[in-house]
Amino acid sequence: MSRVVRRGPPDSRKKLVIVGDGSCGKTCLLIVFSTNVFPEKYIPTVFENYIADVEFDGKRIELALWDTAGQEDYDRLRPLSYPETDVILIAFSVDSPLSLKNVKDRWYPEVSHFCGEIPTILVGLKTDLRYDPEVLGDLAMFGQRPVTFEQGEAMARQINAKKYMECSSKTRQGVDDIFEAATKLAMSNSLHRLRKKMCIIL
Repeated sequence: MSRVVRRGPPDSRKKLVIVGDGSCGKTCLLIVFSTNVFPEKYIPTVFENYIADVEFDGKRIELALWDTAGQEDYDRLRPLSYPETDVILIAFSVDSPLSLKNVKDRWYPEVSHFCGEIPTILVGLKTDLRYDPEVLGDLAMFGQRPVTFEQGEAMARQINAKKYMECSSKTRQGVDDIFEAATKLAMSNSLHRLRKKMCIIL
């Protein structure tokens, strides 16, 4: 998959929504992918949309990237983002074990309730902090350690995510891989829904 310059209408449009705890890195991920710029300041999100044009299997795909607020104050508004979504990214930060716990306790139940059979990818963010001395020290004070890749995979299985992936928005490592996987999942899910609809008609 590669980024393309917008020329005329796309061959297909896909909608990706990202959810997860506040300040876990959701907005940074979307901004880095769509603009190639890493934002240095944290600004809490209410709702933001980003657009990225990519080429996938010879077709130009317009990805509508929907950012959501993780704070509880927006629990009633966030479901407005879910209609017509093709793929959900459930995110947590590897330097916050609590954000991983909330994947199972909060985000998976919400997504399951509002999004039904929409496929999900579990995403571990901020991998550049996994071995950061300051982070390790802060977590050690509470008897904790950063989330491991194996713990992420285990959570993905628990919530029936299609895949577990990790990235660092700061270094860009793994960022493009996540959106390539999400685009592939969105395209294959659309084909599955089309075939299912045709079977019902027949």
